[in-house]
Amino acid sequence: MAVRTPRSPAQPSRPVGAVTRGTTNPNRLRRMDRWIADAHGPALRRSADPVAVDLGYGAAPWTAVELLGRLRTVRGDASVVGVEIEPARVAGAQPYARDGLSFRHGGFEIPLDGGRRPALIRAANVLRQYDEGEVAAVWDRLRARLAPDGLLVEGTCDEIGRRHVWVALGPEGPRTVTFATRLGSLDTPSDLAERLPKALIHRNVPGEPVHAFLRDFDRAWAAAAPYAALSARQRWIRTVSALRADWPVVDGLRRWRQGEVTVTWESLAPRG
Repeated sequence: MAVRTPRSPAQPSRPVGAVTRGTTNPNRLRRMDRWIADAHGPALRRSADPVAVDLGYGAAPWTAVELLGRLRTVRGDASVVGVEIEPARVAGAQPYARDGLSFRHGGFEIPLDGGRRPALIRAANVLRQYDEGEVAAVWDRLRARLAPDGLLVEGTCDEIGRRHVWVALGPEGPRTVTFATRLGSLDTPSDLAERLPKALIHRNVPGEPVHAFLRDFDRAWAAAAPYAALSARQRWIRTVSALRADWPVVDGLRRWRQGEVTVTWESLAPRG
């Protein structure tokens, strides 16, 4: 009788995860991608293997194609592997494969050949359908697959990429939370609450840090209303400048001008 060699826990026989709705649009993740290229660019330039994973790219491979182009503005030999748990989506993406861009069937196990560890895993709009209690285990699994200086970016955006919120995690754990928006579409900063990642969206209630942050964000936005006569961008910059007095904002004017603000994870982490 032949002896079957047991599989490693890191290489399960079936992909880990569930099929997403697959909703996707061109340029949906442009804000996230541009932030990644800026914030993670130095690490990508140092990386011995600048491979990125677009996890759960959806029914069409636009986001993986675009991610490759944006990363190559930072590192000319960067590569992207699109990973999808739905085999039909992998088959449909193959005509877009080219040098530096490939597509694989898989899930949270991140099936890269040769034990490669990605410099970046981007998981956008993937955990939205999961329970909050499942998020930490998924984060742990994905972080364990990262290169030593790798980055996991996990978050949610609307269908056309106007509003995003994402968490950035290193191998050691969550680092920051970024709020990003097309400023012309924003009535109040708390409009971004509906795009909070799964780890935070159910914590937008009194007594939780993320609720207090969005409350203070709205108050600062209201106080900065006179700056709207100059532009929505100037109002946002004034708002974030005021917010920084009470919250640990970790970026600066160059990112604020893009309609972004990044704060430490610890300041928004759920209580308990």
